[in-house]
Amino acid sequence: MLCKNAANQKFNIPDGALTVLETLERAGYEAWLVGGCVRDHLMGKTPKDYDVATSAPAEAVIGIFQDFRVIETGLRHGTVTVISNEMPVEVTTYRVDGSYSDGRHPDSVSFTTDIREDLSRRDFTVNAIAFSPRRGFLDPFGGEEDLRSGIIRCVGEPAKRFEEDALRILRALRFASVLSFEIEENTREAIHKCGSFLGRIAVERITQELFGILCGENVGSVLRNYNDVIAVIIPPISALFGFEQHNPHHYSDVWEHTVRVVEASPPDAALRLAALLHDVGKPQCFTLDESGIGHFYGHAVKSGEIARGIFADNISTDRKTQERVLLLVENHGEELIPERRTVRRRLAKYGEEALRQLIALNRADIAGQSSDFSAEKLARLDMFDALLGEVVKENACTTLRNLNINGGDLIAMGVPEGPAVGRILKRLLSEVCDETLTNSREALEKRAVEIFNATKGV
Repeated sequence: MLCKNAANQKFNIPDGALTVLETLERAGYEAWLVGGCVRDHLMGKTPKDYDVATSAPAEAVIGIFQDFRVIETGLRHGTVTVISNEMPVEVTTYRVDGSYSDGRHPDSVSFTTDIREDLSRRDFTVNAIAFSPRRGFLDPFGGEEDLRSGIIRCVGEPAKRFEEDALRILRALRFASVLSFEIEENTREAIHKCGSFLGRIAVERITQELFGILCGENVGSVLRNYNDVIAVIIPPISALFGFEQHNPHHYSDVWEHTVRVVEASPPDAALRLAALLHDVGKPQCFTLDESGIGHFYGHAVKSGEIARGIFADNISTDRKTQERVLLLVENHGEELIPERRTVRRRLAKYGEEALRQLIALNRADIAGQSSDFSAEKLARLDMFDALLGEVVKENACTTLRNLNINGGDLIAMGVPEGPAVGRILKRLLSEVCDETLTNSREALEKRAVEIFNATKGV
């Protein structure tokens, strides 16, 4: 919300952005800071970047900054980026957008000399505030008051704003999640009404906003109140809504449990996406026993299968993130027994980073279950976590690269190149992890010969 007296506090504008503002003003044009940098200042935050709106046409901006490096970012829309004091500052001519036939970008823009007209085209009131070192703040739509009240409100008619650019729907949810703001009633109704428009938006842009939503402090409220919107971008999620579990370990339906797991997970994009998808396969695995108890045998594997389809159709991430999410989803039900042998085996299987995330997901999963059983589960998980710390500190051998023998050594000993080398190395690592074999060169060579002789011809 609005930082107390922020509007009266000095706006410490970096030299790069200030130079752009002053240079445009000296050339006879108006220039204002706009958008996120003004909003962040009013909230007492340090802006990450600075955008300038000006009455100067883009061609004039290029001429004014002829001694600077200027990138023609989007001349068609009146935008250039000026590199000032090594700082990129995006400069855009005041404009009014035309129609949005693709539901994402204006078909055309017309330029204006009135900053108020430019601010009127922006998405939310909190983003429609301008600041000039000469003229102070300009807030024609009450954005400062909405910041003070913690409100996300569209500029103008909400349905029209979302019809112009459906991505604004997810931006509203992201702001609500990250800033812990409420969404104003008319804006909220339009979000529910216009959610289907998200089908027009590229998966990459949807994914970016989704990650922002998931990592916000207020994510739980957003997922609960806008589950219909989430179901538009991830259709399989809808099967979780209202699906009762009929199990003493769970006091809520699958969706409420899922939301609680997301809330309890650390705000890492891959981890929270895994939390969102970890039980997506439960409805397809549900069975009811003779006592009326619900079971979900194999649901982690099924959730992984569905998650793969979601990555193919609904979410676009880099391969590393996708593989990590799938690993967490498919293995979140695996019991982490608090004993050294299991810890070493899990380290060998997952690696330290993934294993720690799996522990975090399991901890969050327990937090979303009935408290009648959670204490014992958390105690065992804490013991496993402590043992993991000990094993890591000892630098115990849990990976093939830590073995004191390698493929070249085996080949030199007479093992033929090919699959046999890999099989023997994995067997040696397994036995070292079980602590039935020491990680000494002599012991490894002796055991390698035994394994090779025992498997000749296999």
